[in-house]
Amino acid sequence: MNIFNMTKKTDFLSIGDIVADAFIKLPTAEIINDSGRKKICIPFGEKFPFESVTEVCGVGNSANAAVTFARLGMSSTLLSHTGNDYYGRKNIEVLQKDNVITDLIYLDENKKSNYHYVLWHGDERTILINHEKYDYIIPEKLAKGKIKPQYIYLSSLGENTLDFHHKLSTYLSANPDIKLVFQPGTFQMKFGTENLKEIYMKTEIFFCNKEEAIRILNANETGLDIKSLLLGLKGLGVKLPVITDGPNGSYTYNEFDDNQIIHINIYPDIAPPVDRTGAGDAFASTFSAAKSLGFDNKTALMWGSINSMSVCQHVGAQEGLLTRVKLEEYLKNKPAGWEVEVVG
Repeated sequence: MNIFNMTKKTDFLSIGDIVADAFIKLPTAEIINDSGRKKICIPFGEKFPFESVTEVCGVGNSANAAVTFARLGMSSTLLSHTGNDYYGRKNIEVLQKDNVITDLIYLDENKKSNYHYVLWHGDERTILINHEKYDYIIPEKLAKGKIKPQYIYLSSLGENTLDFHHKLSTYLSANPDIKLVFQPGTFQMKFGTENLKEIYMKTEIFFCNKEEAIRILNANETGLDIKSLLLGLKGLGVKLPVITDGPNGSYTYNEFDDNQIIHINIYPDIAPPVDRTGAGDAFASTFSAAKSLGFDNKTALMWGSINSMSVCQHVGAQEGLLTRVKLEEYLKNKPAGWEVEVVG
């Protein structure tokens, strides 16, 4: 047998942009509540003090997911682009240290690496984003089956990638045994559901928060409750929609009764949260990992909630991601009363 012609199996192929984040800690800032949304207000046209800056490389929705899968002991590959510069090489180095397979990460000449600024105050943050316009294609190794994933985890990509999404849909049609997980980023939501109709219809598991679900579905006042939002996402073709709602926990369907909605509260914080960046990524990717391993939706909700809590105990989206041993230890010692409940 020619080993060079063998297919390289991977449990998860994550697809999305890599980012370097600069966490700018603001010691003081005015917080105002405008129509239910909090806003950070700092003086315009003045010098404003900051406490510290912490750089975190190799992050981004899909990169965070790739690290989740690797730490849980799975074969994890990332398809991405980054600049051929200091941060691009640093991004790859950081991911390799976490055993993420980087064969499909491309260093693009004459392109900058994505660098985002995180305004960090208390345990919350506002992120200033700017995605470089990389030229994503379906790599030859993937197209010819040299790399074959069990799952594809699709998340945040730049505003110039609509055509790539259509090519990905074609690839999935040619490989119906590959399951798609979709956690849309900013520009994917801006594309709209009609432009990504084929992606939604091919999605096995879908993740967003409540506010994003309202935006994606353009929901009116009668469609703002979780039941209506879950139903709306299923109407797009999604097999299993999952909605998070901040401190109110997360919701999905019971796979044994697809009309029954189940809910879990957030896993109680083991200490005051340090930073909530990456909590949603940790939840979505860990839920997906649990499902790929054959666990039911209730267990997947628990897994996701535990890893989400752990991430919030650290700066950045990856430091707090757990190994499977540690995650199962938290689950074994879960607080009394912290259980999945049927809510609809």
